[in-house]
Amino acid sequence: MANFNKVLLLGNLTRDPEVRSTKTGTQVCKFGLAVNRKWKGQDGQMNESTCFVDLTAFGRQAEVIGQYCNKGRPVFIEGRLEFNSWTSQDGQKRNKLEVIVENFQLLGSGQQRNGGGGGHQQSGSAPIDEPGFAEDAAGEIPF
Repeated sequence: MANFNKVLLLGNLTRDPEVRSTKTGTQVCKFGLAVNRKWKGQDGQMNESTCFVDLTAFGRQAEVIGQYCNKGRPVFIEGRLEFNSWTSQDGQKRNKLEVIVENFQLLGSGQQRNGGGGGHQQSGSAPIDEPGFAEDAAGEIPF
């Protein structure tokens, strides 16, 4: 049976994106997304929960997200799950499940970080220039 790894998320940024460059010059953008879920319980009460997701974008997508997104901005994300393991500076083994952005859509007008007008939308369908995580693990990533 074939495997399938696809994630679709619609939520709001939990913090301003952090954009950095790898040693080879590839832009890497780390940011968080809050995805809310509301449902009516058996008792008739409305319930709500929030799932916080860590995301990483590469290349041109990282640049666009870093330029046009800020905390609170609604976005639609299409990506894949990736599991990363590394050893921290204090020698402890760390694990993290995150979403690697493959495509995105900026939603709502949001306040543009660089003074742009409202309503700007850009699809993140630019090719992904993605380095392997082995290279990044030796550098400053994960942040």
